[in-house]
Amino acid sequence: MCLGIPGEVIEFLPGQPELARVDVSGVRRVINVGLLSDDPPKQGEWVLIHVGFALSKIDENEAAAALEFLEGIGQAYEDELRALAESRIE
Repeated sequence: MCLGIPGEVIEFLPGQPELARVDVSGVRRVINVGLLSDDPPKQGEWVLIHVGFALSKIDENEAAAALEFLEGIGQAYEDELRALAESRIE
């Protein structure tokens, strides 16, 4: 099962505005935000992430509800966090 997981934008990589470092439940990784070029996220905003790409912006309430749901489903969420932790986009 593949899930979209919420992450908070922490910073953008210098000279690479399409790459952002996000925090997902304490895991920090670089993701591609290029799909959101029409309305790019800003530092502190939340995005929905799937396989290293931000698919959409979401608000903080949506992010909290999604994280609560994901934590409740257990193993699939743990698998997604593990995949995120092992991914590298830089």
